[in-house]
Amino acid sequence: MSRWRMPHPVVLLVIGVALAAALTWIVPAGAYERAVDPETGRTVAVAGTYAPAPAAPVGPFGVAVAVPRGFVEGADVIATILFVGAAFFLLDKVGSLGRLLGGLVARLEGRERLAIPALVLFFGAMGALENMQEEIIAMVPALLVLGRRLRVDAITVVGASAGAAVVGSAFGPTNPFQAGVALTLAELPTLQGGGLRLAMWAVGLSVWTAWLLRHARRHDHDAPGSPEAVLEAASGRDVLNLALLLLPLGCYVVGALRWDWGFNELSGAFLVGAIAVGLLSGLRADGTTVTLLEGAQAMLPAALLVGLARSISLVLSDGRIIDTILHAMATPLGGVSPTVSALAMVPVQALIHVPVSSVSGQAALTMPIFIPLADLIGLSRQATVLAYQTGAGLMDLLTPTNGALLAVLLAAGVPYQRWVRFAVGGWLLTTAVGIAGILAALTLGL
Repeated sequence: MSRWRMPHPVVLLVIGVALAAALTWIVPAGAYERAVDPETGRTVAVAGTYAPAPAAPVGPFGVAVAVPRGFVEGADVIATILFVGAAFFLLDKVGSLGRLLGGLVARLEGRERLAIPALVLFFGAMGALENMQEEIIAMVPALLVLGRRLRVDAITVVGASAGAAVVGSAFGPTNPFQAGVALTLAELPTLQGGGLRLAMWAVGLSVWTAWLLRHARRHDHDAPGSPEAVLEAASGRDVLNLALLLLPLGCYVVGALRWDWGFNELSGAFLVGAIAVGLLSGLRADGTTVTLLEGAQAMLPAALLVGLARSISLVLSDGRIIDTILHAMATPLGGVSPTVSALAMVPVQALIHVPVSSVSGQAALTMPIFIPLADLIGLSRQATVLAYQTGAGLMDLLTPTNGALLAVLLAAGVPYQRWVRFAVGGWLLTTAVGIAGILAALTLGL
């Protein structure tokens, strides 16, 4: 008897869209009034204004239309995946990537596993700085090459990159899309509680690294062997090519923190860097163009997953049931003690994050509801924000509506169910770190 297998990620997301549509026929419609927050410029829900709304069930044709609408909604992210992926494909095509990775492994000979904590630290820092997720999709082929030469399996590669970025994003004190939005909506100074968040970030990444190394040790036999061929030495041109692709990423981090840059600026910066690499490597204009098109084509399956994931939220919004779900989850929290309420907010935020896949969108939806509730029961606003970060942020490790995660898994050839079996333990451990941070905030009176 054959074992049951999880459907292809595309099929999984299409099922998700259909289930969301089915819920619009079952769950009563309702809505909060909306207003534009002057501090963030985001449209937020207004606490205390929930009311039933006319039913708006989504039919089969509405489901079909939601799919292309999801692609339009996620167009900037999809473009980033294609442009950034094409850039790294070009770097690999000209040979620079292989020679540079070979040189890195040669330097680590006998100490290869040191590369895993280094990767976790890098991607955890990028998550804390700019909520890195979708950008990793394009790096997966290069990371898999590195993983083969380090003799670790694909799950270790995904965990050291996408997994570390999720943990870093959840706890990072400087993440403008999670902590930044939530703190602003809670009317708290951006750096308030920064020391506690930094400690949570460091401990969370340490716990995740330990979990990852445990998996790597236990699955040595699953790791592919290192290529036996003699590797060419990296040249100065290879280093310059890499610098030309890392420079756009550095510019984007600065731009996101200072000038509110988004995915379009990241795509444009990588396009310029990729053209420079192609011309420097002697591909000329035609060769560079053809190679970039090949790279974009290779990234299409991953990009399509992001558009499909957006379709789920669109269907729930069309059916007017997202606010109903939020109202049903938030109301019981007002009848318990502040400490219990703070801890209960973690699973509530995690569950809400399944239909609401955007962390910044979830902050705009839940913070205006949970902050007045926290004031009413005597719960600190800081603890409320930490509960959101822990619940929503870390749920990106598991939720099948995270299009970026599914795209990374698809690119790495890791079945979703295998990833969940690995990640659920690390998710529980890092969630414990978040809960400890919430209790520390309550104890310290933050």
